[in-house]
Amino acid sequence: MRNVLFVLTTVTVIALAFWAYNQHYATQKVLSETDRLHREIREAHARLAVLRAEWAYLNRPDRLRDLVDINFDQLGLLPLRADQFGHVDEVSYPASEPLTITNAVEVSGTLPQAEVNRP
Repeated sequence: MRNVLFVLTTVTVIALAFWAYNQHYATQKVLSETDRLHREIREAHARLAVLRAEWAYLNRPDRLRDLVDINFDQLGLLPLRADQFGHVDEVSYPASEPLTITNAVEVSGTLPQAEVNRP
């Protein structure tokens, strides 16, 4: 009986060692994948910072003004003036129609007195 217990213990230790070995390498694989994803995110942030800088550079007001001046014949763009905007009192809103309720439903949760006294 003692030999069977030693064999079962040895088999259990070997099985647990195999399981721990597999878990170790699975963990290492997940950690390397996480590092790769972090690296890709850092690279994407760097690319995004460069794109934002390029966008800011291309949208400089003096540069855009020069482009408008150069292409005035094709585009006909003019600067905005305050008198080009309307006033709120000039906006015509549609006339409001009176609200009519049809098929009203009681939703209060209390019953009329006639329904409470029914047998």
